[in-house]
Amino acid sequence: MSVNYTEDSIRSLEWDEHIRLRPGMYIGKLGDGSSHDDGIYVLIKEIIDNSIDEFIMGNGKTIEVAINDRMITVRDYGRGIPLGKVVECVSRMNTGAKYEGKAFKKTVGLNGVGTKAVNALSSHFTIQSIREGKTKIARFEGGSLVEELPEDVHNGRRGTKVSFIPDESIFGKYRYINDYIEKMLWNYVFLNKGLTIHFNGMKLHAENGLHDLLNRNIDTPICYPIVHLQEDDLEFAFTHSATQYSEEYFSFVNGQHTTQGGTHQNAFREALTKTIREFYKRDFDANDIKTSIIVALSIRVNEPVFESQTKTKLGSQYMDGNGATNGNGNGNGSNPTIRNYVSDIVKRKLDNYLHMNPETADALLKKILQSEKERKDMASIKKLARERVKKASLHNKKLRDCRIHYSNNHERRLESTLFITEGDSASGSITKARDVNTQAVFSLKGKPLNCYGLTKKIVYENEEFNLLQAALNIEDSLEDLRYNNIVIATDADVDGMHIRLLLITFFLQFFPDLVRNGHLYILQTPLFRVRNKQKTIYCYSENERRDAIEELKGKPEITRFKGLGEISPDEFGNFIGKSIRLDPVLLQKDGSLKEMLDFYMGKNTPDRQNFIIDNLRVDLDLVEPA
Repeated sequence: MSVNYTEDSIRSLEWDEHIRLRPGMYIGKLGDGSSHDDGIYVLIKEIIDNSIDEFIMGNGKTIEVAINDRMITVRDYGRGIPLGKVVECVSRMNTGAKYEGKAFKKTVGLNGVGTKAVNALSSHFTIQSIREGKTKIARFEGGSLVEELPEDVHNGRRGTKVSFIPDESIFGKYRYINDYIEKMLWNYVFLNKGLTIHFNGMKLHAENGLHDLLNRNIDTPICYPIVHLQEDDLEFAFTHSATQYSEEYFSFVNGQHTTQGGTHQNAFREALTKTIREFYKRDFDANDIKTSIIVALSIRVNEPVFESQTKTKLGSQYMDGNGATNGNGNGNGSNPTIRNYVSDIVKRKLDNYLHMNPETADALLKKILQSEKERKDMASIKKLARERVKKASLHNKKLRDCRIHYSNNHERRLESTLFITEGDSASGSITKARDVNTQAVFSLKGKPLNCYGLTKKIVYENEEFNLLQAALNIEDSLEDLRYNNIVIATDADVDGMHIRLLLITFFLQFFPDLVRNGHLYILQTPLFRVRNKQKTIYCYSENERRDAIEELKGKPEITRFKGLGEISPDEFGNFIGKSIRLDPVLLQKDGSLKEMLDFYMGKNTPDRQNFIIDNLRVDLDLVEPA
């Protein structure tokens, strides 16, 4: 059947309609707050970025951030938006001061989209500007102006105050996880010396930049004191972990956390390798230099070119921002590329530091030689492991992959998810219920090995770990991680909790940065189904079960799910779709990773058993005897 294509088929959208219709183009994925890169956190960041830009330009040293229920309020003490342009700056696309190079330099936002996206995606949005003894207030709902107050006298300090509530009709039943917000705010103060942020009564301030950032984030023993160097618009700090294996980067461009790296990070890695080879006069394998390294890297450039609106990866460009960018990063002499700029500074500063600090130089050399020996010892094992992976991929069905890897849709790739589950029935239910475009399933065969205290050799020798590592594509680096979300899906009983701990131990032992970067989750599935002829309610706790019984009245039918395998594929679709409940695995800032693993997975069996029993999501009186 043909469809008429006429003038009536053409429609022009208002600015807010387009943002609400295609939010992923502006803030990446939506999410419910379980993930650090969910849209509600991007909204907070977009507003704070404007306050940070004021600070960078020398206006206001304090930013106040508060969360009250679901309302976010951000108050800075910068210059304040010119009062006659307050409404336009938050509701008209391509409106802002950042197009004029003198008003804002080396900032994060360039195209004036961020605040408009927050406005359009909020059920309530209020903007107030204070400057020159006057104030202007405007209120919006869903991006539409509902109240514009006339300018009034105001004797308070100048600046801008924004309050907003993300729209539930877009984000669903979301929640804020304070750990994610705190981490974001700490990064701001690490990257902006002299800045103070007040967050819900807590004061955040740092004096030593990226050195403080690494101090706060490293929770393993290190091989030598942190090397911290800075020149002009480039700052970097690094050390090597004594216990972890993978590379870990905290990289930033103009304060933006570039979680996917980009030109500046690649340039640093190349310069580090070259400098170390020349300093020691040895042609080390690059992997031996980078194994176990932990790096914080920050660069500021005019008009940075990111590869997406969410600004997680920096493209190639000239340092002055005036020339056209190009893909290969080659400069034209007077205007160096970021690659050349980073390489020059790293080589000079690091070479000088190693000459002046021989103890650090000796410790660094010792670490590289250790990595070299381990790599050579592991070569034959890795070869056999890869052969087993190839054979397994032909003959078993441990991995039911998804289709998103063959798409260029970056927004949807953020939704890519791997469910790790145990047992044929549970794997079968998830496999049948999943979204084949974005969700994959990896089936475990029984309980994983407790790998605490073992070397990485076990990852290749143990078939389950070897195949899981291959499925995730994380053997050498997390840069090529195939799934943004890794979800442990086990039964809500003692055995299920034990499997969770064993898998978490595997990731923390060998790939801790995968956890630190917010990729690991626990799937929450309902314990009960309460229903009558009119309605079905799924309950995740005893309290929810009581509420459901009260809501449905009478004597509703109550089913207790004893395991994932008992949930039919049709029902499973309700729990891994839009309303999926995920609990992120978060590393607390107190205590070391080694101490935590030693307590939970060491030789203190009674303590571990008590932990498993005490932390089940079900009350003990609900667990039926075997």
